[in-house]
Amino acid sequence: MRKFLCLLIILLSIPMTVQAEEEDNEYLERMGLYRKTAAVTDLPWYSLAAMDQYERNINEDIEGRITGIIIKPETWFGLLHFDNERKHSEEAIQLFGGKGMDGNGDGIADIQDDEDVLFTYASIIQQLTEKEGTIQKALEVYYDREKAADLIALMEKIFHKFQTLDLSERSFIVSKNFNYSYRNTWGDSRGYGGRRIHEGTDIFASYGTPVKSASYGIVEIKGWNKYGGWRIGIRDAYNIYHYYAHLNSFEEGIEEGTLVEPGQVIGYVGSTGYGPEGTQGKFPPHLHYGIYKDNGKYEWAYDPYPSLRRWERNTNG
Repeated sequence: MRKFLCLLIILLSIPMTVQAEEEDNEYLERMGLYRKTAAVTDLPWYSLAAMDQYERNINEDIEGRITGIIIKPETWFGLLHFDNERKHSEEAIQLFGGKGMDGNGDGIADIQDDEDVLFTYASIIQQLTEKEGTIQKALEVYYDREKAADLIALMEKIFHKFQTLDLSERSFIVSKNFNYSYRNTWGDSRGYGGRRIHEGTDIFASYGTPVKSASYGIVEIKGWNKYGGWRIGIRDAYNIYHYYAHLNSFEEGIEEGTLVEPGQVIGYVGSTGYGPEGTQGKFPPHLHYGIYKDNGKYEWAYDPYPSLRRWERNTNG
């Protein structure tokens, strides 16, 4: 029986091991492509990684690709006829006003080849930067969205700080060494400030219970909100905004712009909010946690409860 159980455990672990190896290979392949492109452009690898990650966050049809960057056919080919064609010579494309370029030296500009796409994208951004004066403005023009440039700048700092593409690690958001409880309160009604629904999960714990970052990210907002009291907003590289509210206090050194990692203490549970700055005690001490996703056009909240349950199982302390 013991031998059977050991064999079963080994067999069950094989798919997870294969998946982990595939993910590691993907990260290595992407890093290699970023560094290769960085060597022939003025953009460092972490800038390219941030731009690519932004597109990976908003584009769905990237199956079989290393990068998530999608360049519109009319931009790539210009006036050149491209029905049922995904590649032409760079000379022909440029003759017809297209932007597609040969990034791997084979003489062909292929709209589905990641080296060609990333090199073309980097060249377009560099040209816009020369015209607009800053890369921030260039990205605003390219995406026709000011927030896109802001999000890419945040992701760039995260990649530069942690020097890795694998930022998927997650941590439970309160210390498991303290007493706490929570249930799914998503969608419950709230009365303060008008009728509205509860966009998050409340974790009830004693005053001073350490609150931890769920992810790698950057502190985007810190301070007072009349609904959330003392609160912190952290943006991660996957363009997910993590909102921690009703804090009693902040951890020393946590400021807007601070880069954080999973499990790092960012503050402490309290009961602040529902009034002007300093208001507290209108409800039992707890942490309100919300998560929001940006798809390149708008941002929306979604239920964090399933994620919290998973992170709780996978976090030791």
